Amino acid sequence: MLRGHYTVRMDEKGRIKLPAAYRRYIDEHYDTEFYVTSLTGECARLYPMAEWMAIEEKLQSKGTSNAAVRKFLDRTNYYGQLAEVDAQGRILVHPLLRSSAELIGNVAVLGYLQYLEVWELDKFKARIDSQPFTDDDAASLAALGI
Repeated sequence: MLRGHYTVRMDEKGRIKLPAAYRRYIDEHYDTEFYVTSLTGECARLYPMAEWMAIEEKLQSKGTSNAAVRKFLDRTNYYGQLAEVDAQGRILVHPLLRSSAELIGNVAVLGYLQYLEVWELDKFKARIDSQPFTDDDAASLAALGI
């Protein structure tokens, strides 16, 4: 699983070097192709292609006439591009998404089990501060057995 948080630096070409812990897991379970996208433009989501293809299969079974599927595809296609991890372990976040998410300098790379999210570091800290973990959140997790 992809888990935890690492702070890395976005280089001048818009690439981040995947943290070693993520890289090891990716090398063991996936190939080097990723789909880099977003739903809101606030952050970049880095999906190993196998995980993205599983999502596409589910969406295909629903059809593009479903309004929620259409919205999801509109956004993930608008922000999305294929990317490949290079020999140095770097992956490119394309300019449109990089600009929208304000990914410059230090960024937070977080593991969300099957994909990674990349956030501008201060924006992510502010997000956590503005959305405290509540008793309702704890109850929702308890209902899931967590």
